[in-house]
Amino acid sequence: MLLVAFLLNLYKKISAQSKLYSAMNLIGAGLCCASSYMIKFYPFVLLEGVWAAFALVSLIKVPRGTSK
Repeated sequence: MLLVAFLLNLYKKISAQSKLYSAMNLIGAGLCCASSYMIKFYPFVLLEGVWAAFALVSLIKVPRGTSK
């Protein structure tokens, strides 16, 4: 999910300021965080947890109407 969001942004299909980009980052980081927790790889849990938190803040703060 994280790589798809990155590639879509890289090829100008979505903006890094869009809700879709933030949502994809939130979902991708959340999944990575959960899977890292399951295998007890805690440095990555911290990294992805922080990434997910920033994506959530970005998702909340992005003004409506900027999905593209």
